[in-house]
Formats: sequence, C-alpha cells, structure tokens
Amino acid sequence: MLLPAVERVLTGRDPALVVVPTDGDDALTAGLRVGEAVDDDVALVVATSGTTGAPKGALLTASALTASADATHDRLGGPGRWLLALPSHHIAGIQVLVRSLRAGSTPVELDVSAGFDIAELPAAIARLGAGRRYTSLVAAQLAKAIVDPAAAAALAELDAVLLGGGPAPRPVLDAAAAAGIAVVRTYGMSETAGGCVYDGVPLDGVRLRALTDGRIAIGGTTLAKGYRNPVDPDPFAEPGWFRTDDLGSVDEAGVLTVLGRADDAISTGGLTVLPQPVEAALATHPAVSDVAVFGVADDRLGQRVVAAVVPRDGWAAPTLDALRTHVGQTLDATAAPRELHIIDALPRRGIGKVDRGALARRFAADQ
Repeated sequence: MLLPAVERVLTGRDPALVVVPTDGDDALTAGLRVGEAVDDDVALVVATSGTTGAPKGALLTASALTASADATHDRLGGPGRWLLALPSHHIAGIQVLVRSLRAGSTPVELDVSAGFDIAELPAAIARLGAGRRYTSLVAAQLAKAIVDPAAAAALAELDAVLLGGGPAPRPVLDAAAAAGIAVVRTYGMSETAGGCVYDGVPLDGVRLRALTDGRIAIGGTTLAKGYRNPVDPDPFAEPGWFRTDDLGSVDEAGVLTVLGRADDAISTGGLTVLPQPVEAALATHPAVSDVAVFGVADDRLGQRVVAAVVPRDGWAAPTLDALRTHVGQTLDATAAPRELHIIDALPRRGIGKVDRGALARRFAADQ
C-alpha cells in the first residue's frame, strides 16, 4: 500500500505523507501533526529516532529522497531488486521503496512485524530473481543471520547488504566477511534521507565536516529541509548543513570516522570516555557475544564506566578483572569498565539501536 503512495508524492501528484507505523500510538500521530498542512515542496515527514520529547519529524523533499536513492545505486554498481527486511515507516525501509521506484521494480517484502525470521530469508532472497540484488539490515539482524548456514548463504548471494542502525560489533563483521557477505557499513539518519556515508566515504553530492566541538556536520543534496517540530538550538540553523549529535573526524581524503554520540559520553574522573571504542574493544574478547557501555553516577568520579555483557554461548561469563585487562591492551585504563552486569540480551529501540539510556536507568536504580 505504501509503495504507490510514495510514488505519487515523489512525482508531485499527491501532497506530503506523514509516515507512521500502522500500529503506532496516538502520541506519535499527534506529535507529527498528522492531518495538518505541510509545505508544498515536502514529500515525506519521517519520524526521527530520538527517545525523548515530541517527535521532530524530518521534512524530506522528493529531490533529497531521489538524490539519495540514485547516489546509492551509483555507489553499489547500478540499480537492482531490493529485499525489504526493515519496517517501511523507518527511513531505511522507506529508502528501499524509493530505490525500488527509481529502479522501476517492486521490492520483495520480508514481514518483520513479528520479528526477523531467518528461516524465511532464503526464500525471500530467491524471489528477487536474477540481476543485481540488494537488501538493507541492522546489526542485530545480521548477527542473527550469520549463525544460520542457509540464511548466511542466501545473504552471500546478494550484491550488497547495507548495514545501518548503529555500529556493528567487529566479530559480526568478521563472521559476515568469512561467509562471503558483501556488507556495506552505512551512516546516516532521517535528517539525511537515510544512509549517506558508505564505509566512511560520503555518497556523491554529500558533504562532511567536523565542527570545532567535535560534532559531525552533514550537507548536500540528501539533506532534509528541516523539522516538522523545530527545536532550539536548531541543528539546521546553518544554511545547507545539519549539525548532528555524533562525534567524529574527517581525514584529508574525506573519510569519516564516527566515534560515538555526544550525549553518550561518560565523564569519569575529569576525563571523557566514549562508549563505542570501549564496546569495540570488549567485543573482541572471546567470551563476549554482545556488549553495551554506559555511565552511571559515582560520588567520587562523577560517573563510572559500566559494561553490560551478553556472554557467548559455550563460554563462561567473563569477569570484570578479565575485561578490564582486555580493554587495557588497546585503550587507556580510564576507559576500562569499573562495573559489570551479565544479562541475557541488550535492550534496543527503533530498528535495532542499543538503548544505553535504558541500561543506565536500570542499573542506576540498583545502586
């Protein structure tokens, strides 16, 4: 139902769509002001992935959406058939629809309303037929698929698997490479019409720069017009640029390195620790299957670094001392966790981002 509706707004035959899930709550519908007028040059209003406050809603024009889709095909080697394995109300799923429309094809849908069923993946990929074939996944889906031989083999048949929704653990990326899966790591958000940086390199028409405070700024042809519900300070205040909440650097060749979110930074003992590099170090420990790092209040340090770990099947749960030693091999001792929690699974939000805030609230309450 959504595909022809998206086609009509992209061609200007219908007014803008405000995209919400069919089972979405009334607060989201009201927050995005469904039914109220939208500027004529806006094609889609897409909810952002923030966890607090009213949903802002990225105002995406048809030109931004199609520029993103066309630049993706140019980077991947040409248009092809797409497998839709993400919710169609999320920007990553929407872009699968837009890319399919630009390619003159219809995507094959894998129903994820009840979760990502890897048993259905081989048949869904087979329905894509011949020619160039693609899909877009998040790290949790890829991690689930690579442990199933049939699902991993099916993904290896695709020309590219775009991976977004946050960084993937190095062991997952290594296992995917060993299985022959052509993973392309993407970085982007609703405000940039989806992934706009592939394997650190911006798509054609996308501009990057690091600001003086370390935040990443993104400009170019895929940028949203602004927010449905503007905020103060406005991250779109500089014409042609969007100021993200992510910290990173851009080298002389224009390659982006994302270090983590500014609001995830942990201030401990007068120093700043970003969770993402610590998680990357912990993920290389053989007993760690999944991990999240976050900060909780500490009377002496201000905050202390805490790790929540899902142990790997067949391994004993790692000890705090073992993980501190492991992190100390590659990072400063300040980054090593001072507290460890062994859990069954990490809480996630949206299409698979780790919810560090939920972990911080949960374990702060235990103190």
